[in-house]
Amino acid sequence: MDRAEKREFVTTLNETFKVSSTIVVAHYAGLTVAQMNDYRSKMREAGGSVKVAKNRLAKIALQGTDAEGISNLFEGQTLIAYSSDPVAAAKVTNDFAKTNDKLVILGGAMGASTLDADGVKALATMPSLDELRAKLVGMIQTPATRIAGVVQAPAAQLARVFGAYAKKDEAA
Repeated sequence: MDRAEKREFVTTLNETFKVSSTIVVAHYAGLTVAQMNDYRSKMREAGGSVKVAKNRLAKIALQGTDAEGISNLFEGQTLIAYSSDPVAAAKVTNDFAKTNDKLVILGGAMGASTLDADGVKALATMPSLDELRAKLVGMIQTPATRIAGVVQAPAAQLARVFGAYAKKDEAA
């Protein structure tokens, strides 16, 4: 990589760090190419991305961003997982780390907050943005369903009473 490519890579990574709401840093030493591709595809499905960058370039790219506090995590073979969804990168990385002991979560950042490994794991247990939206819609729809049931109940009861009287009159 020559200087121009490095400058462009650092600029691109800096913009990525600025727009990402969550960044996770992990060691990946010992992962096979197939495992890494599997991890990347799972991250893509969740709306995030995974990059492997030189530590020195990643530290330079972090300068001037909210996540500047995580620059001390970049030692050894590290990868960067990021997403615009506040939970997606942490959730996918944590799930993958559970099934593969070669991926070790070092920490990360959520906005301006620096997270340690336990913080990333705690973030991974939270529901995603889509799950929260689904719960909200469910909570909004439930009262409407109950109101419709209550409004329909008296009419149904009246229909049953009239039906009973009609059968009684027919029988008499």
